[in-house]
Amino acid sequence: MEFEFYQFGTLKYYNYAEILAFYKGKWIFCKHKKRTTWETPGGHIELGETPLEAAKRELHEETGAVDFDIEPLCDYTGTGELHGVDLSGTGQVYLAIVHTLGELPSSSEMEQVQLLDNPSGELTYPKFIDGVLPIIYCRDDRLGRPPLK
Repeated sequence: MEFEFYQFGTLKYYNYAEILAFYKGKWIFCKHKKRTTWETPGGHIELGETPLEAAKRELHEETGAVDFDIEPLCDYTGTGELHGVDLSGTGQVYLAIVHTLGELPSSSEMEQVQLLDNPSGELTYPKFIDGVLPIIYCRDDRLGRPPLK
């Protein structure tokens, strides 16, 4: 997939909400039950939801986060397929600082949650991470400027 990033609120229609989440200074990545790669929490915005509501829901459903601060980061467009499914669309990216992680909900699509010092390894959307890294590192000093991969 290919991604382009924009100032938050630039795009007016959104399909997805993605979250860059951190817990105790580490990135939170999750592994979908149907994939062998790691990804940031996020997913489709459901009917009647705002992107922020979707981001909060997805963060909890995919990581077990129960107490967190979340705020806007940027907009994006994505074009391409994953495993033969067209995932092209627009979305908003949020930054979350998680204070408390609980258990994954039993209905979660995720199999596992992992804390990483930096986003490396087998990623589902490596170009998404590559594109958003400069935005997040320039914007938020609370992260302690984690090392680039």
